[in-house]
Amino acid sequence: MLRDTLTHSGELDFSRRAQLREIMDEPCEREMLREYLKALAQVNRWFLAMRPTFAWLDSLQLPQDRGPVRILDVGCGYGDGLRRIERWARERGIHVQLTGLDLNPDATAIAAEATGAESEIEWVTGDVLAYVPQQRVDIVVSALFTHHLSDEEVVRFVRWMERHCVMGWFINDLSRSAASYYQFKWFARLAGLHPGVQHDGPVSIRRAFVASDWRNLCALAGLSVQDVTIAGWKPARLCVGRRKP
Repeated sequence: MLRDTLTHSGELDFSRRAQLREIMDEPCEREMLREYLKALAQVNRWFLAMRPTFAWLDSLQLPQDRGPVRILDVGCGYGDGLRRIERWARERGIHVQLTGLDLNPDATAIAAEATGAESEIEWVTGDVLAYVPQQRVDIVVSALFTHHLSDEEVVRFVRWMERHCVMGWFINDLSRSAASYYQFKWFARLAGLHPGVQHDGPVSIRRAFVASDWRNLCALAGLSVQDVTIAGWKPARLCVGRRKP
């Protein structure tokens, strides 16, 4: 059942995740999805959305003289994040093997089309909760993915990452707050963003997390507060990182 969360006075309730759907959750033609994903990628560039992911990757101090670091991007969408990770690794002389995974076959096809022929990224269609990597995965990253999941699915996803990745994982997602919601809503309207992004951006924030959500979800997955880092990034990001011992 899909429902909004309202206070007793009828105002939007940001104390818990709203159970809403986004346009990108619904079936649509590939051309429509392509334009939507391109517009979303542009917004992510404007808001420096990859900064938290790069900061976490930098903190790992990955060596240059080892075999390939295998990185899996879950919910890769347009693939812009993984293409930027490929450039990040190349600039640092780090040998990587990159895989983008998405449930939507149109998304992985679009990501492949948007990727240059010189790239070695592999694009795979599948449900991460049923996905069994053929080779070990060193690092799992995701961006704007977990808010599409139910709490139960988030717990299963964290357990999946714990089971399948060697070095650690990083979740880059949104922070739920009234300020973020209204700021993005007005910015999207004034900037004339793609109609789908205008609709889904505020809804995504309503579906997103606060730090206490992540503490509870990680605990349900078997992790303590000492096992993970939960940090906010401006604008409107809340990220969870895990470096495995």
